[in-house]
Amino acid sequence: MASSVTSSPLQRLRGLLQPGLSARLTLVGLGITLVFVLAALLAPVMQGAGLVQNPTASLVNPIHHPPSAEHWFGTSQAGYDVFSRTLFGAQAALKVVLLATLLSLIVGVPLGLVSGYLGGWLDRLLLFLMDTLYTLPGLLLSITLAFVVGRGLLNAALALCVAYVPQYYRVVRNQTVSVKSQLFVEAAQAMGASTWKIVSRYLFLNVIPSVPVLFTLNAADAVLVLGGLGFLGLGLPPTTPEWGQDLQQALGALPTGIWWTALFPGLALTLLVVGLSLLGEGLNEWLNPKGDGLI
Repeated sequence: MASSVTSSPLQRLRGLLQPGLSARLTLVGLGITLVFVLAALLAPVMQGAGLVQNPTASLVNPIHHPPSAEHWFGTSQAGYDVFSRTLFGAQAALKVVLLATLLSLIVGVPLGLVSGYLGGWLDRLLLFLMDTLYTLPGLLLSITLAFVVGRGLLNAALALCVAYVPQYYRVVRNQTVSVKSQLFVEAAQAMGASTWKIVSRYLFLNVIPSVPVLFTLNAADAVLVLGGLGFLGLGLPPTTPEWGQDLQQALGALPTGIWWTALFPGLALTLLVVGLSLLGEGLNEWLNPKGDGLI
């Protein structure tokens, strides 16, 4: 019996810190993610201290400069400092992605809990609606919604949010269906516990471990989708520091040898996606030591 007992969070954390390949990749992902979080938080402070330029202000004499001591990542054809725009682009990406994934979580988790526990016609209706949304490609759905609602931080977050709600719903709903048949839930029902008490106290605490994994992996995907929206001109307003938008503007400059305007925003986008993906896989392994997959 003792061997079948699930390890404690502390034991799993110690296992995560062991010098294995998976643990190292997880720590790399965490480090990369923290670097971008710090960049987003410190960008306004650095601008106020004069360490970086205004990302939306063009130089007096707009001309593309290659990377140098004065402009670490060079300047664009429009005269923007690429380092400043890359730095503030992290802030824009994390704002939109965090808002989108939080909205998805707030909507999808309660729907999954209620649907899985109550069952019946409500479960069938929600399952049909969510499965319909889930079958649509996330990028195509986000592009369509962004085209309808227009540009803007909140609008971009809403366009991303709709694509991820079905994922939270499906994961939480399936786990709720499994947990509600357990003896402790049946005992609570027999003792006359209310639906709210059963859902919030017994079911929620047993299905919530899957949410951080899904949250992190959705965030990685959302960075890519936001970059795609920006590249198509459907993301944030013009001149706003945003990697996808900067990549689109840099595309025409590549044939002329101006490589730095595309390299650094593209590299930042790729690194953040890799960092969040590695962190999500590490969380999945930590929260799910049996390896049967939370998502």
